[in-house]
Amino acid sequence: MIRVLPIQSSATTKESPNPGRLIVLTGPSGVGKGTLMRSLLHRHPQLYYSVSVTTRSPRPGEIDGINYYFINHSQFEQLIAESELLEWAEFTGNYYGTPREAVLKQINSGKLVLLEIELEGARQIRASFPSAFSIFILPPCFEELEKRIRLRGQDSEDAIARRLHRAHEEIKAANEFDLQIVNDDFQTALNDIEAALFK
Repeated sequence: MIRVLPIQSSATTKESPNPGRLIVLTGPSGVGKGTLMRSLLHRHPQLYYSVSVTTRSPRPGEIDGINYYFINHSQFEQLIAESELLEWAEFTGNYYGTPREAVLKQINSGKLVLLEIELEGARQIRASFPSAFSIFILPPCFEELEKRIRLRGQDSEDAIARRLHRAHEEIKAANEFDLQIVNDDFQTALNDIEAALFK
């Protein structure tokens, strides 16, 4: 079950006459959005990537403060209680959220701020930031998505089944977003994102 904290109406970008822009990148698990994000940041270091907070355990090679801020459930619930998160969702038994203050500060300083988040969080961001530009990453086909998830070797069969079930529902929402990009050829997908952000 997904639960999302509504964003307070004070979370706007009206503090600055020349605000930056919020860019939301989402798509089903295993579609390659994380890899696209990393390549985008490598090629355009002027972009600001908002590191999410999560209660899930780090995967091999992940670094606290780089890939995610890894905290426990009690710490996450304290952030919720103190309205420190711009959005948050529960996905496959773990919490994910976006720290509020850092994002608003960067937007108001005129930067492009990138969020890689779950579908429900993306919907809440769009409701509170109508000017946000949202991108949905699609797999070339569902069979390819399942193959990518399995090749990661990070999930049990039960977890894979949950991710695939969730992916079916998420893909149905692709048309809600400003831009849909099929990640069939990685370089083409990356070029399409760049063209949209820097046209």
